[in-house]
Amino acid sequence: MCSDRRVPARSSAPASPSQSSAEPTLAELGEDGVLARILARIPSAGAGAEGVPGAGAAVEVGPGDDAAVTALPGRLVSSADMLVEGEDFLRGWLDPRRLGVKAGAQNLADICAMGAVPTGLLLSLAAPGDTPAAVLEGIVEGLVEEAGRAGAAVLGGDLSGAGQLVVAVTSLGGLDPRLPALTRDAARPGDVLWLGGRTGWAAAGLDLLLASGAALPCTPECAACCAEAVEAQRAPRPDYPAVDRLREALGHAREGAGHGRRAALIDLSDGLHSDAGRIARASGAVLDLDGEALRALAGPLVPVAAHVLAVRGDIPATDPAALALHWVLTGGEDHGFLAAAPPEAVPVGWARIGRVLPGEPEVRVDGAPAVHGTGGFRHFRAPEDGEDVTGAPGPRRRDRA
Repeated sequence: MCSDRRVPARSSAPASPSQSSAEPTLAELGEDGVLARILARIPSAGAGAEGVPGAGAAVEVGPGDDAAVTALPGRLVSSADMLVEGEDFLRGWLDPRRLGVKAGAQNLADICAMGAVPTGLLLSLAAPGDTPAAVLEGIVEGLVEEAGRAGAAVLGGDLSGAGQLVVAVTSLGGLDPRLPALTRDAARPGDVLWLGGRTGWAAAGLDLLLASGAALPCTPECAACCAEAVEAQRAPRPDYPAVDRLREALGHAREGAGHGRRAALIDLSDGLHSDAGRIARASGAVLDLDGEALRALAGPLVPVAAHVLAVRGDIPATDPAALALHWVLTGGEDHGFLAAAPPEAVPVGWARIGRVLPGEPEVRVDGAPAVHGTGGFRHFRAPEDGEDVTGAPGPRRRDRA
């Protein structure tokens, strides 16, 4: 390491109520002091490969030098993403460790969505000089934690000053030379649509935070599921091994099927409808989602929806089941995985949620075009007719290329 839907308001709130004014700031410590504290939180920083986690990469030189040195298995797979204060999060909602977990999850999921093994993360941080050093330390701790859960290592990065907190991560992975990448253009008519992990929970958590002003006054009846939804928004935990199980299913189904371990795969960062549309357009096919399967996914979210609507004062104008289904269709940031695979491949632990049909590329539900307004978040997008993008401050949903 060297030198959602509404536009959020800027916030100068501390990242965690646990921080106090006695905590030194970045300006008080200086660059070298900040780096020393950060490096102390990365396993084996400055001490070579010993102790550095990583399922596929051998880390020869870790953080602390001009660059990291790793032995990468197979072909290089890389991606990058960032979280910008005021655009993607408010520090009053995300404590530093959870922000690090979130940054790691959204990047590691992209590597897994190509069918690759995550090996390393590079972290670039920019922050105002009056930011408590504990904020950056917490971000690093969360990133290291989530990287380790995926079998990867934090390899280094960069540090800079800025007018707002920015967390930018570059993710690296290795793809077995014997296996094809799992790309968006590989869906074929006759394929089955599978969901690995879940969708809708992070969107529910975001709406709950927006409706309650982060106070979370949940009733005892929905306290557990409300807390689970908020945690999914703050610190999503993708099911990385789900992709391994998909690979295993493709391998078992390969003999006699002639599909060559082919499957389309995408990280659901922007919502099921939006990301299904990306597969549909890339593959030139129709993705027909099963309404009954979607309602089953939405069922556990209905109590959360009822609470959100009660806080908003929207009951009985809006049906809680309809809002829960909307979250399932449009909610990103859980970082579940959508796959289109040959019918012979049945991945363990994945939910069957539809099929691929011939036709002009589009997303359908039970054979009918999906309703207007289920496209997921886009940066720089103009509001749709009747859509409210003002209102309470809060982070908007993510968009990825």
